[in-house]
Amino acid sequence: MTIFSKIIAGEIPSYTIAENEYFFAFLDIFPLVKGHVLVVPKIETDHFFDMPEPYLSGILAFAKPIAKAIEKAFPCNRCGMSVVGLEVPHAHLHLIPINSADDLNFNRSKLTLSADELKEVQHMILREM
Repeated sequence: MTIFSKIIAGEIPSYTIAENEYFFAFLDIFPLVKGHVLVVPKIETDHFFDMPEPYLSGILAFAKPIAKAIEKAFPCNRCGMSVVGLEVPHAHLHLIPINSADDLNFNRSKLTLSADELKEVQHMILREM
């Protein structure tokens, strides 16, 4: 069972942003910038493009209102998307408020936010949904 499956099952606490029958979205607790959200399928699939077709096409529709909320909640040029998938063997989509392509550089240092800061980020996004 991956760490994302444990988060989905409620075994590990998370800062939930959205959930439906097929997907779960939550804050990255070590974000590149404030507002960094992970969108994951509720099925364990290591490689993003190995997800079954309904999941592959559905993940963007699920992510759309979250991305729009991120753009409203944080000063940014747009909400960027990235599929890297190297750290956790569970397909996932990163939604990140960006102003340049460099904002999607995963080699940069990640932020360390307090629980209060993470709750505030969560509330900022949820207020816009």
